[in-house]
Amino acid sequence: MYPALAVLQALTGNVEILWIGAEGGMESALIHRAGIPFETIPAAGLHGVGLKRLPRNLILLVKGIFASRRILSRFKPDAILFTGGYLAFPMAVAARHIPSLLFVPDIEPGLAIKAIARFSNKIAVSTPESQKYFSKKLRVFVSGYPTRSELARWEPILARQHFKLIDEVPILLIFGGSKGARSINNTVLDNLSELLKMAQIIHISGELDWPYVEEKIKELPLDQASRYHAFPYLHEDMGAALAAANLVISRSGASILGEFPLFALGAILIPYPYAWRYQSINAQYLASRGAAIMLKDSQLDSQLVPTIKGLLDNPTQLKAMRTSMQSLSHPQAAALIGQQLFFLAGERS
Repeated sequence: MYPALAVLQALTGNVEILWIGAEGGMESALIHRAGIPFETIPAAGLHGVGLKRLPRNLILLVKGIFASRRILSRFKPDAILFTGGYLAFPMAVAARHIPSLLFVPDIEPGLAIKAIARFSNKIAVSTPESQKYFSKKLRVFVSGYPTRSELARWEPILARQHFKLIDEVPILLIFGGSKGARSINNTVLDNLSELLKMAQIIHISGELDWPYVEEKIKELPLDQASRYHAFPYLHEDMGAALAAANLVISRSGASILGEFPLFALGAILIPYPYAWRYQSINAQYLASRGAAIMLKDSQLDSQLVPTIKGLLDNPTQLKAMRTSMQSLSHPQAAALIGQQLFFLAGERS
């Protein structure tokens, strides 16, 4: 969702836009909030689905294709941007004669993205590492991961003032994603007093674990409570959190490939253990380039606090991680993808 928003922000001129989402999808509120026209289609995944659900999901897929055709006949787009996932597949089938660009957020594409790639005129990837997963016959180019313009407007000094943080004490950003990461949250809350002796903390817990965080806040002594800044989620202020931090602890979804490099932010990454291998490969990519340290979810209890302490006690290593992370940044990614979309629309015209 956020890569597509970043590209839309980069488009200039008189452009008519329609966003297609899933029925009951979580992006609806955010897209309406951005003032973008929004419609839904039925869709469901097929990979890893049990036999009982497979017929239902196939029916939804077919319904999604017909719904996509109705939207296309009415809206008549000159070009289409896909950002992957099973939702895009019905539209890709229905729009196979319309120029399209597929953005691949994770380093390794999933099955849905590989299927959509067959219908796409161009494919943008976040890193050179992703190119090996696609046929050389396809038009693949490295764009980098597109980031929203509002992220980059934050400078560290202003960001720290925004959260009432002080420069003399290191700042940890702990972020599990929009829904949170319970194992990370639990480890942080279990060791909160020790962590607050080392650093100030911006903790984005996710909505699901927010009640536990609120209870923990009530237990903190005043001197520690002043160092702990917790939120269920951040929207407009996410850029401030990234700009303020010296080190981030998070899962390793695709956004880490764009947002952490944009802020030269060294990371401790804990891939989500119950998904396929996308997050592990993303984390390995950054770790292999010296920009991050990867821990397994099973190592959180024993390794997270010592790893944080080791990095905060070694400014030279932390600075080297930040330098390595910054070297992976592609600040013009959104503009580049937007430019290629215009080229495709021009070819159709």
